[in-house]
Amino acid sequence: MQSISVHDLHAGRDRPLIDVREVDEFTAGHVPGAVNLPMSTLGENLHMLPEGAFDVICQAGGRSARVVEALSARGHDATNVEGGTGEWIASGYDVES
Repeated sequence: MQSISVHDLHAGRDRPLIDVREVDEFTAGHVPGAVNLPMSTLGENLHMLPEGAFDVICQAGGRSARVVEALSARGHDATNVEGGTGEWIASGYDVES
């Protein structure tokens, strides 16, 4: 499974970021530019995934890792953000709400 750190993400990547947390978690604060596609609804919204490579984030890295594994098995070029939004915030990086 491909993974990056929140520091790599913050340094800048030219690819979409999918946040798989639930809507209430996302609206409470998320990485700027992230698009919310909750893990619980992802199966019915696969058509909404970007074409090409993209990154996947959750709160701590567990849900996003499971999503990346499942999507990679389906042929998607997905990368997990280790540490998730929690580590992003703990690192002092800005969030949108």
